[in-house]
Amino acid sequence: MAVHDNKTLHRFELDVGGQTAFANYRQTPQAIIITHTETPRALRGRGIASELVKGALQMIRADGRKVFAGCGFVVDYLGKHPEFADLVA
Repeated sequence: MAVHDNKTLHRFELDVGGQTAFANYRQTPQAIIITHTETPRALRGRGIASELVKGALQMIRADGRKVFAGCGFVVDYLGKHPEFADLVA
């Protein structure tokens, strides 16, 4: 499973079994603000949202940007994964 950046819709996406989990974002010159994450009901409880956020954070890091967690799930994820602390704006 690979996370991709759907620049047209301003969201990171993870396709699983014909369904798409996504994290909406807004951009500033220095940071990506993740505003909302959503996982289809049929995919919940399988760690899909965590994989989505992990992939999004890896892409943000690769671009040399920072992240602002405007979504409760991302706040919780960052609290549990200190390896991404350097990305927090």
